[in-house]
Amino acid sequence: MDYSTISVRIDKKNKQAFDKFCDDVGMTTSTAISIFIKTVLRENRIPFDISNDPFYSKTNMEHLKRGISAIDQGQGKEHKLIDE
Repeated sequence: MDYSTISVRIDKKNKQAFDKFCDDVGMTTSTAISIFIKTVLRENRIPFDISNDPFYSKTNMEHLKRGISAIDQGQGKEHKLIDE
């Protein structure tokens, strides 16, 4: 079989955590990535849902930062979480 190399830049902490996860489940990082690629090719799709959570949108993050800043400056007030 002819092999090729893929290089990917990721956050160091994420890499370490992923390596540990792979080790804990008894596989190498390379094996886990190979499984992902083979699954994508077999199913012709990303094998998990990808969605855009509006909580993490740029607009909402800016709003949250303004709110945190206001609280830090003694303006506004904190509120209790609503129990569901």
